[in-house]
Amino acid sequence: MKQIVIVGTLDTKGEEFKYIKDIIEGEGLETIVVDAGVMGEAYFEPDIERAQVAEAGGESIEKLIEAGDRGHSMEVMSKGTALIVEELLATGKLNGIISLGGSAGTTIATTAMKRLPVGIPKVMVSTLASGNTRPYVGTKDITMIYSVVDILGVNSLSARILANAAFAVSGMVKDQTPELEKQRPLIAATMFGVTTPAVEKAREYLETEGYEVLVFHATGTGGKAMENLIESGFIKGVLDITTTELCDELVGGVLSAGPNRLEAAAKNGIPQIVSTGALDMVNFGPLASVPKEFEERNLYQHNANVTLMRTTASENKKLAEIMAKKLNQTQGPTTLFLPLKGVSMIDAPKKPFYNPEADQILFETLKEKINQQKIKIIEKEMHINDQEYALAMAKELVELIEAKA
Repeated sequence: MKQIVIVGTLDTKGEEFKYIKDIIEGEGLETIVVDAGVMGEAYFEPDIERAQVAEAGGESIEKLIEAGDRGHSMEVMSKGTALIVEELLATGKLNGIISLGGSAGTTIATTAMKRLPVGIPKVMVSTLASGNTRPYVGTKDITMIYSVVDILGVNSLSARILANAAFAVSGMVKDQTPELEKQRPLIAATMFGVTTPAVEKAREYLETEGYEVLVFHATGTGGKAMENLIESGFIKGVLDITTTELCDELVGGVLSAGPNRLEAAAKNGIPQIVSTGALDMVNFGPLASVPKEFEERNLYQHNANVTLMRTTASENKKLAEIMAKKLNQTQGPTTLFLPLKGVSMIDAPKKPFYNPEADQILFETLKEKINQQKIKIIEKEMHINDQEYALAMAKELVELIEAKA
């Protein structure tokens, strides 16, 4: 019988966890309850007690109770819960996971959920689900459900929300994903609104060649998700057209994918095509949110919530040096494409970010710093969104993948 792990603080929200446990078991599924509470006694008997969780996290439950340090306790119980959940998965005792809570409960449970592979059902009912969920979801497929009211007892409103969550995870676990007619090799591609035409044309070609293309929006989280999937071994080739997240990491924009962006394919020897898509821009929120130090820069209000800032020649030089350093570590076939007529939809004649001098610095520095004994460079007198340019990248990727096979 399939099993759903329930992670919860049974000292403060035991009634609510018992409610969802009963619903799940009523659906013909088994449950494994992990108690991550610290201070009070459990509302009902769990399958894995809080003492076991604390011990897995590196301390005794008695010591945590005596110290009374909520922050430290949460850290220990988060670590312990994550390790226990991983062990349950490894021993075939986890087919899905559900939790509910406020800030502490959400942190503990989603820390564990983020350690599970993509595809394992993960449901989190949280008081924080209507805000910024990025710290809790990260790059994993966690379903966040807003609790609407605080999670304090089972009432006429919370009962419906908790039941929806319990039925949701039960349905996810019970239903079988339909098998596709044919499993096609996966290619990861990166896209931004200003590079969409190129990615769409390349994807169209790659799919006619028998590949399945997963497109990641280069919004920071998108880049991280792609890098994680590459590390996990899902991806056979990478079409990294849009490397703009490097700009935000360098300059301090809001869409950074972190310091390890553009490293997974190189490290794992995955065939990759890399280009300079949207390296002309740094992303900020509303115009008023742009730091004062950038007020005199070339700013473009994409919409009410997004302001773009043109990168300078000196920033482009640094970006090229960063890219070269990362790509020079490659363990697999890599080709760098340079679109000499512009790197984004708004980097073209009469467009707001048109700056051929800054682009030239980018291209020249890349050619200077890239180890061309390991990495092939293809320059095209084209704009990044030209259909011919997109096709050239797609065809080159197919050649790299087939040559390695």
